[in-house]
Amino acid sequence: MQKTLIAMAVSSLMLLQACSEPQTSVPTSQKTPAEKTEQTEQKTAADIYNEMADNYFKDVLALEPIYATYVGVNDYNDQFGGSLTEEYLKQRHELNSRYLKQAKSLDVESLPENLKLSFDMFIYDRHMDLVAESYPEHFMPMNQFYSTVISMIQLGSGESAQPFSTVEDYQNWLGRLKGFIQWTSLAQARMDEGIKSKVVLPKVLVERIIPQLDAQLVTSADESLFYAPINSFPDEFTAEEKAALTSEYAALITAELLPALTQLRNYFNDTYLPHARASDGWWGLPNGKEWYQSLANSHTTTTMPVDEIHQIGLSEVKRILTEMDSVREQVKFEGDLTAFFASLGSEPQYFFSERQGLIDGYMALKNDINKELPKYFNIMPKADYVVKPVESFREKSAAGASYQSPAVDGSRPGVFYINTYNLKAQPKWGMTTLSLHEAAPGHHFQIAIKQELTGIPEFQRFQGYTAFEEGWALYAEYLGIEMGLFKDPYQYFGKLSDEMLRAMRLVVDTGLHAKGWSREQAIQYMKDNSPMAESDIVAEVERYMAIPGQALSYKIGQLTILKLRADAEAKLGERFDLKAFHDQILTTGSLPMAVMEKKIARWIESELAK
Repeated sequence: MQKTLIAMAVSSLMLLQACSEPQTSVPTSQKTPAEKTEQTEQKTAADIYNEMADNYFKDVLALEPIYATYVGVNDYNDQFGGSLTEEYLKQRHELNSRYLKQAKSLDVESLPENLKLSFDMFIYDRHMDLVAESYPEHFMPMNQFYSTVISMIQLGSGESAQPFSTVEDYQNWLGRLKGFIQWTSLAQARMDEGIKSKVVLPKVLVERIIPQLDAQLVTSADESLFYAPINSFPDEFTAEEKAALTSEYAALITAELLPALTQLRNYFNDTYLPHARASDGWWGLPNGKEWYQSLANSHTTTTMPVDEIHQIGLSEVKRILTEMDSVREQVKFEGDLTAFFASLGSEPQYFFSERQGLIDGYMALKNDINKELPKYFNIMPKADYVVKPVESFREKSAAGASYQSPAVDGSRPGVFYINTYNLKAQPKWGMTTLSLHEAAPGHHFQIAIKQELTGIPEFQRFQGYTAFEEGWALYAEYLGIEMGLFKDPYQYFGKLSDEMLRAMRLVVDTGLHAKGWSREQAIQYMKDNSPMAESDIVAEVERYMAIPGQALSYKIGQLTILKLRADAEAKLGERFDLKAFHDQILTTGSLPMAVMEKKIARWIESELAK
């Protein structure tokens, strides 16, 4: 059944192309020479594009070996990559420039419709990558939210993308660890350049990194999280193989890794922290406001000015507050909205007392939601997902929830991570919305279906745009209303609360990075307008400080998808099919918003022509 559904995704692309062509056809044997030549040229244009796109993807995997591992290509599992070297920066620039020039030389009009979308995406990516190169992001190679150290621990856990099934797999990980050890020194050199150029992290973010590194400075190799593969040998390994690998891992961790991590920790504490900046937003960096506008454009896949985004946020916050107050009245709460927030954020009945209870609650929700999904989707992912708590080593600074995509080969399900560190930050009334967003039909549907698509270039299966992916996840929250999942007014309040978070992000992110807001000002704004736990608010604000512009993509993406749906409903009337609309959104991978707008417009035209 699932195989048929995925085939339907590809068929829909072929149907879209066919709708723009005459309904009658002539067998190839009866075509005139001119018609045969035209057909050959069309096929050749597609072949040329696909070959170029495939070559690009292969070149990217060679340049980004860890990315290759994540997408299921294991040819480079022993390599870490040279992401901070001058050679890498030069190769990345040459790759983007070369493929942009090559793409522009293609005969776009001869491509089938699905590849025209892919082409638009390819051109967009190359332009954005070249723009990004003009800013010195490599001077700030890690932060408390996106840490190479944490990523390597996750890979080495045996529960992520890095395989640990054979002796060769174990040897490959040793090779990658050696590359990581070299990276720690190069990262310090790049941060030294950042200090000289005044391109450094805010002080508070550096203060968050130091404890993360402290946690890795154990006294013996077997206490290190990087030792995890040794604790989970496959049964078929011989005693000699186990002994040899144990010795190699212990020696590398003791002699090289722990000293390198100690040096990195001391660098942050002794050298980098004194030079960290006092400003909390990107405006405090050289060309910071221009850089931030570029990041906002990249993450939202729009050209929307930052000031306009800020105003949309203010308007949305006002609207959602009004709806929240209506819920307060519906449940007959005695007190104003601020008191209602305080009640929902503190009274024991709204929280679990045990960590496992929270995880079990999400598993029960999974079953409830799964029953409704076939009514709204023709196409669903073959891969399942599981619910897991965030690992203890990163739970103090991690977000409240996140999603990790399934293995491309089907060997590992998707993971819906729940942060159980502070149960007061995980209210029961927020669970339905969070599950819809992070799991099904949110991130799990969009990402897993994308990975399972066929008939599109490989880069398109794995490329992602935050505005589309997060916009879809927030749209999935909205869809929960139509699915009848918010009959409980408290759960609907949870939906409004999460929507408020995304609206506040438009205000706070732009406030921090373009309008000179302080961290404390941003925290207070979120406390004044939501029932979020303060620990969550602090983590959110510091996340925006670390990855500017990313948080804008949620609400801007959702508003764009809702507008596309409203346009389709208005123009198609009774012919509008919600399942078919969802097919269109999900069956070509992650697209920039401008490209998705073109796709839906063409789909509407094809439906009207039927």
